[in-house]
Amino acid sequence: MAIICWLIAFLGAFAALVQAKRFYDTMICADQGTDRMREIAGYVTEGANAYLQQQYRVVAAFFLVVACLLAYAAMGLKVQSAFVPFAFLSGGLFSGLAGWFGMKTATAASNRTAAAAEKSLNQGLQVAFRSGAVMGLTVVGLGLMDITIWFAFLYWVWPLWFEPLSLIDITVTMLCFGMGASAQALFARVGGGIFTKAADVGADLVGKVEQGIPEDDPRNPATIADNVGDNVGDVAGMGADLYESYAGSILASAALGAAAFTNASLIPEGTTTQEAQLAALLLPLVIAGLGIFLSIGGIYLVKTDEDASQKNLLNALAKGIDLSTGLVIVAAVIATALMMPSIEATRWFGIPGVAFSVIFGAAAGLIIGKWTEYVTSDEFRPTKKLADQAVTGPATIIIGGIADGMMSVWAPVIVVCLATLFAFGSATGGNFGDVEFFSLGLYGVGIAAVGMLSTLGITLATDAYGPIADNAGGNAEMSGLPEIVRQRTDALDSLGNTTAATGKGFAIGSAALTALALLAAYIEGVRVGFDRWADDFASNEIVAEADADSSTYGWYKLSDQFLVEITPGQTTDEGQAAEPVVDAFLVMPDQLRSHELVTAWRGHASGAQLPVEGAEEGDAWASKIVRSDDDKVIWGPTGDPLLRVSEATLPDFNIYFDATLMNPKVLIGVFAGAMATFVFCAMTMKAVGRAAQGMVEEVRRQFREKKGIMEGTETPDYSSPVHISTVAAQAEMIGPSLLGLLLPLAVGMVLG
Repeated sequence: MAIICWLIAFLGAFAALVQAKRFYDTMICADQGTDRMREIAGYVTEGANAYLQQQYRVVAAFFLVVACLLAYAAMGLKVQSAFVPFAFLSGGLFSGLAGWFGMKTATAASNRTAAAAEKSLNQGLQVAFRSGAVMGLTVVGLGLMDITIWFAFLYWVWPLWFEPLSLIDITVTMLCFGMGASAQALFARVGGGIFTKAADVGADLVGKVEQGIPEDDPRNPATIADNVGDNVGDVAGMGADLYESYAGSILASAALGAAAFTNASLIPEGTTTQEAQLAALLLPLVIAGLGIFLSIGGIYLVKTDEDASQKNLLNALAKGIDLSTGLVIVAAVIATALMMPSIEATRWFGIPGVAFSVIFGAAAGLIIGKWTEYVTSDEFRPTKKLADQAVTGPATIIIGGIADGMMSVWAPVIVVCLATLFAFGSATGGNFGDVEFFSLGLYGVGIAAVGMLSTLGITLATDAYGPIADNAGGNAEMSGLPEIVRQRTDALDSLGNTTAATGKGFAIGSAALTALALLAAYIEGVRVGFDRWADDFASNEIVAEADADSSTYGWYKLSDQFLVEITPGQTTDEGQAAEPVVDAFLVMPDQLRSHELVTAWRGHASGAQLPVEGAEEGDAWASKIVRSDDDKVIWGPTGDPLLRVSEATLPDFNIYFDATLMNPKVLIGVFAGAMATFVFCAMTMKAVGRAAQGMVEEVRRQFREKKGIMEGTETPDYSSPVHISTVAAQAEMIGPSLLGLLLPLAVGMVLG
């Protein structure tokens, strides 16, 4: 069963890459238009390549440093798996490749889309949308391919020569693949965003406002930089962003699935713990694989009539997305019913409750997409009403636009909240308050995010298609094509602005759902870290010296709230002594504060063996530890202060770390995180302002020194604005990126 489930995911990833190559080849074979159209597309391609190459050099240096730090943590401190640095690097590499392939396709598609739009609106839509689909399919294909290859290596290949890894170890290791993708997404979004907005401001402020020439006029020196920015920011940047969300949702769900079924009470009779964990781990991969197949089918449904309005174009895209989503829901329910282990308490209508979590996640994505269309498309009331405010001048429309943007937030937030609640409740069978079902509920939330992103192949295509249509309009303008071509590309571009907002809605909605699952998966990583700490201590300090009657057996204090017990292993039938057993225990803080012996034992140094019976009075606290009949450790006649790490639930860890709002440290962290979003936005906006200032000065200089530009007798220097935006974006993205990366570390270091 495991190999079949893995093959579904692997073949889905492979099919996505094959289909992306087919769409790319079809686009390359399309009519490229006139020599002038090819020349302009060449300028944009050259600028985009130069920017991404420079960005990847900077990011590569960052990844090398972080990989070295992770290698030290894994091999020096022994707190992580030795695979973690490589997983981190592969996540960043595949994310970067997805952005590169998407950008390469988008830059090549602009002139071909313009040439197709010269023939008909539908042909222009086909070229632009299927070129955007290359981005969507590459993201899901590379993301799922990396995950499936890592799993196959760690689960099947590694045990051929070395000791097998537990499924929890495998999933926690693979989570670092998502960390690499997140770091790549951060740099891609920040750097690409600064580039595109600086170029946009420079081109519009000087060209449109000061010189009075149309947007994308070939006489504007910054128009090529503007087109380059659309590709590096809105294609490569958004691709990396959603790649991270896609991989993160799958990996977090897999980790939570493996962790949830360590609880024997959730496993049906006749199913082993290993089988239950494996099924829960593979389910998100299967849903993602099925989603790819169905997304490819939806892409082929997107077509429109020649006289289509904006609403008709939206409906054309919606047809593919709606059908793909509906079929994914059906396929996911069937897959969940066949794969998911469940007990009677977690079923609804005889079906595992996790299946309904997928439904709520997919439905939430669809609702967020529809709402985004409603509040951003010029076919609907909000935008039409806002347009009416333009009659009274820029002040009223700016006020109204900002207010509309803020007001539009309520629906997606409520949808995400309801999806989280219903996904959690569905997975647990409605047992919200039972701690036994808590991990399973979080798994349901993670699966809901997978359901929302299962059709990313087509939903990201609708986002990447927008910049392609925008660049096609610019190409048509600069090439002097007939007015009808610009009208058609403008219609596609207007649609692209709406679908781009929809793509951002999916990114934010899925990130919100994934956040809870990632937090829970992080705690599973902490659990593994405690076990590694205990094993490393025992192997380095104790076990090597132990024999059957060794005095080194006993209790050891590794910190004020972490103890280790080392006991002899059971001898084999041949009489050979087994390795000593290392058991890790959390000292729960609520009991720790009140216990009468806490003062005495806290005086011992870290790593010291704790006294047993016969030691000085008041110091022999280890003699007070008593095992109950079920081998649960208790401290004294009442209470339960010691908790085995392997048995601790996610709520137990919250208690252990006092992760409540009544803890001032937690509240400080919340305030710091909320503050960081505003500071981050301010830093990026100031960065855009500084970069745009250089762009404006360069464009003004060219108009001032090259008088023939406006008469058409001199050609603007398109490369200088591209260079200015590239250099500015690379320099300016460092500060905001470091804020996002270092603030959590700083809070942890300062507050402990």
